[in-house]
Amino acid sequence: MSADVADLAEGVGVAVVDRGSRTAARKPALRAITPEMCMVNLDHRLRIVSASMEFFRVFECSSDAVTGTGLCDLLHPSVRSKVENQLRLLARGERSRFVERILVMRENGTTLSGEFVGSTVHGVGDRLDSLTVVFRPDKNELRGQVACSKKKILSEIDARILEGVASGVSTIQLAANLYMSRGGVEYHVTTLLRKMKVKNRPALISKAYSMGIFGVGSWPPRALPDFVR
Repeated sequence: MSADVADLAEGVGVAVVDRGSRTAARKPALRAITPEMCMVNLDHRLRIVSASMEFFRVFECSSDAVTGTGLCDLLHPSVRSKVENQLRLLARGERSRFVERILVMRENGTTLSGEFVGSTVHGVGDRLDSLTVVFRPDKNELRGQVACSKKKILSEIDARILEGVASGVSTIQLAANLYMSRGGVEYHVTTLLRKMKVKNRPALISKAYSMGIFGVGSWPPRALPDFVR
């Protein structure tokens, strides 16, 4: 077991929410999970093997609903790719630990931000047994923040115009790039302002980023498929 996981698990019991009892028996490291921790164990395919009661409470999901599914499916689209890449590095043995800021989109439409600490758990012969992730929610956001609907809220043309505005492209250049009139571009921008409930273009881009419409760390900005119909 890694030092990080050992420190977190020191002195705790063995209560585990786990449907794969045979897996748990073969992998004693999984017993480090306790109800008080927001903690989850993954297999090498990044699927959830077991998790604490606190994990299910914070993520607003049940054991039956998520056991055997990918952990990244529970994350906000804007951070999925980045976290998945970090987890795959762990699974391939290319690193032993990572810390990443993440955003969770819950079933009730709220988001929750916090920190993911991922580490590897090794068994006999230093063989990789599982991956362990501890989620540390931001204390000032435990009640969650209102997020956008999970529905696809942008048309294809809306997405292209929003990307152009976020990249600093002028209305005239956008019109030329999209084979539209200047008035047509302005019409779609006005529609986006009304849809996103903001008053100007800077606020429009800020709102798009806050909603996770653009992927983290990408330039030029690209609207994620989750938001485009």
